[in-house]
Amino acid sequence: MSVFDDINHTASKVSHIGERYVKASHQYFRLKIFQQLTLSLSLVTKVLAVGSLLFAGLVFLSIAAALEIGNALNSYALGFLIVGVAYVILSLIIYKLRTKFNSFIIKKVGLKFFN
Repeated sequence: MSVFDDINHTASKVSHIGERYVKASHQYFRLKIFQQLTLSLSLVTKVLAVGSLLFAGLVFLSIAAALEIGNALNSYALGFLIVGVAYVILSLIIYKLRTKFNSFIIKKVGLKFFN
């Protein structure tokens, strides 16, 4: 009967180790999800804060540039038109380069996410 007792003891030990492994894995994944969630929320908050301030600055700089160009050309409408066309051209360039932006973002986010 000693062999059966040893097998029973070993099986009990393996079961206990397996349960500990599952619990540890569960805790690890919870911590990993928490880490990714906090990193993502932190990034979104920073992007919104900095982006909104940059946007406000860009609006004021655009208006100032349009007024100055309009003043130089004696036509405010022409100044605003030139600034608007510059933004359209810049937008088209960014649109053409969007695949490079995508690959750059995937590489940067992938390093953080899968670390």
